[in-house]
Amino acid sequence: MEHKNKFKKVKACPANPLWSKFIERENKIYSRPNDIRSEFARDYTRILHSNGYRRLKTKTQVFFATKNDHICTRIEHVNHVVSVSTTIAKFLGLNEELVSAIAIGHDIGHAPFGHHGETVIREIFKREIPNSNFWHEKNSLFFLDDIETLKNSSGFEENMNLSYAVRDGIITHCGEVNENSIFPRKEYIDLNKIEKPNQHQSFTWEGCVVKISDKIAYLGRDIEDAMFFRILSYSNYRQINEILKRHLPKSNIREINNGVLIHSFIIDLINNSNPERGISLSQPYLNLMNDIKSFNYSVIYKYWRIESFKNYATLVINEIFKTLIHFYKYKNFNSTDISIIEDFPTLRRYFNDWLIKYSNIDLKKKKKLKLNNRTIYDINSKESYIKCCLDFIAGMTDSFAIKVYEEIISF
Repeated sequence: MEHKNKFKKVKACPANPLWSKFIERENKIYSRPNDIRSEFARDYTRILHSNGYRRLKTKTQVFFATKNDHICTRIEHVNHVVSVSTTIAKFLGLNEELVSAIAIGHDIGHAPFGHHGETVIREIFKREIPNSNFWHEKNSLFFLDDIETLKNSSGFEENMNLSYAVRDGIITHCGEVNENSIFPRKEYIDLNKIEKPNQHQSFTWEGCVVKISDKIAYLGRDIEDAMFFRILSYSNYRQINEILKRHLPKSNIREINNGVLIHSFIIDLINNSNPERGISLSQPYLNLMNDIKSFNYSVIYKYWRIESFKNYATLVINEIFKTLIHFYKYKNFNSTDISIIEDFPTLRRYFNDWLIKYSNIDLKKKKKLKLNNRTIYDINSKESYIKCCLDFIAGMTDSFAIKVYEEIISF
């Protein structure tokens, strides 16, 4: 194994000439005389205590709305990415606290029903608001910038106000491309102007590590869940073993499982990465990763029961959206007008709270409730209201979306 701390001279730390940009925040963050945390450790705990992080425990990773306690949900995946990326960062000499903060927040913006829910919401956005777009990396940044709040020492809800390096690593974490030798970009940019996934690389080496760790973390775990549900046939097991033998003929690995894959990819990555070569795997391991990913897509992610559930998920999201748009017939409605929709008590309650917190529907009540977060929706604009509805849906868990849908269709 090659020497440790190969990236120590380029890590995100006060000695780095870009440090002031890395820790930049929109507003000066409060300080305590006895606080022992770094800037990035504070960001980590701010995300950890957010509602968005809590909701990940009932959001889809691969298998929709699972009721089995042993099947991976989005929160387990996020924690795996934290583990993988901090292990890599520690050995390479990078900033572990920055890596942890990026990793724990990277999937906050996932819609209910995973990537399929993301696709459905994106289609509605494009249909209703021309030239708009929706993807989970951008939505993660949006939720952490504008939706997620924490109470300050006076009990007022305020926006998260995360550092630039954490926000940057989150919106640039897209790992769905087969690239190797990842280098950070050199220019400081306005993150809100990013228009599509993978448009830019991360601004830090730590962000690059999270990007590759995202893929390392899910490949083997998804196979284990498929094994648990007995989705894989004997021929599928042979396929997996053939992939392994084809790319690593001299390896001591006898079976592909999550622990073995994670360890093997981490060791290969730290041996092959350096500031001159970038964050990279060896060619055999890159080929192995890509072939396992292709196997998962063809055998697991396209499994007929998952495909069947996609039809249901599409119906759920569209019906909730249609119902919320129906509310808009009360053109100049306020919070009391929303309360007349007696048929949907759950939807009414939570959507009413959402409107008060994030829109201009009732600013006096917002102030009374000590909500100091940004107002981002203009209720007098139909387009703004549509975005308000879709963002509300995007924040839902699988189970809550199903609960609301069943409420809508019940008489």
